[in-house]
Amino acid sequence: MKLYHFSEDDGILSFAPHVPEHRDDVDAYVWAIDEDHAPMYYLPRDCPRACFWPAASTTDEDRERWFGGIEARMVIAVESGWLKRVRSATLYRYELPAASFTLNDANAGHWVSRDTVKPLSVESVGDLLGAISASNIELRVTPRLMQLWWRVVASTLAYSGTRLRNAQGYGA
Repeated sequence: MKLYHFSEDDGILSFAPHVPEHRDDVDAYVWAIDEDHAPMYYLPRDCPRACFWPAASTTDEDRERWFGGIEARMVIAVESGWLKRVRSATLYRYELPAASFTLNDANAGHWVSRDTVKPLSVESVGDLLGAISASNIELRVTPRLMQLWWRVVASTLAYSGTRLRNAQGYGA
């Protein structure tokens, strides 16, 4: 199993446990994402995104509504105001040693460690739009994300949202 951390910083020598911003409800961890869910992080760190895909519990109606005629395994939706930044960002993928990590969220592929970890390697993701496309993922660009997000959450799809507090209309 491969675990990753993504950053716009290419010089991180170690990852220490920390409490994420705006998440006082969780313990201090080093956070990682598994290989299958890694494309959800092929975007600049602060870019809000709604990621969703069919799960075993997804109804036939939702599968047809959201994925009818689509061969992608997942959809990642971002706001159009972020597209220029997505095109120009340089993102680095750090591979982390899996030994000290435990599964935190199977649905979203999140893993956590209470230990400081040193990366095994670091490499540039390269063209982010190309990396998303090569992962059999549909990228949707929409003017505003939150209305779509609330519809996804109300469906039977599996989903993961990242940096939604940066989306237009968040909290409204």
